[in-house]
Amino acid sequence: MSEPVEKLTTAQRSKIRRLSAPKELGPDEGGGELNIIPFLDIVTNVLMFVLATVSTSFLTTIEVNAPKLGGGGGARGPQAPSLGLNVLIVPDGLSLKGSGANIAAGCSGPGPGIAIPKVGKTYDFKALAECAKKLKASSPEFADETEVRIGANSDVPYRTIIDTMDALRKDPADNKVDLFPEVYFIKGAR
Repeated sequence: MSEPVEKLTTAQRSKIRRLSAPKELGPDEGGGELNIIPFLDIVTNVLMFVLATVSTSFLTTIEVNAPKLGGGGGARGPQAPSLGLNVLIVPDGLSLKGSGANIAAGCSGPGPGIAIPKVGKTYDFKALAECAKKLKASSPEFADETEVRIGANSDVPYRTIIDTMDALRKDPADNKVDLFPEVYFIKGAR
């Protein structure tokens, strides 16, 4: 049958209890646990530093068309005269070129000089819009023109380029009438 079970002595039972009891660890002993609090402190500080020093930039898009390249290699037929309006933003004002010639001061026809000089320290965008309207109305062949090319140096403020585009796109007297809605950029004036 079954064998008799030996009984443990009191000393043996005491030793087994002592060896199987969970051992209390001292403060210098990690006990195998990973303390991640110092790591989280460092990550939080780095994250706060990055957020405080990152500069925020806002992007705005303006619809413009890329310049068109020349067509095929064949001979070209006769072309209708075009205005080919170019506006150069220069330090003294706005220089206009159209129909292969410079536009004189005051938008009074072909001639040398700055077509729209600055008024004090600001560009005269109202005069630019009136000049563009006058140039477009100067010949019936120019009535269907929709393209204008704008050039500026790299030191011209962005707001000036935007105001130039706005002045050339719509008729100042009737905001529903387009003047030159297709804006292209050319290499700036030197």
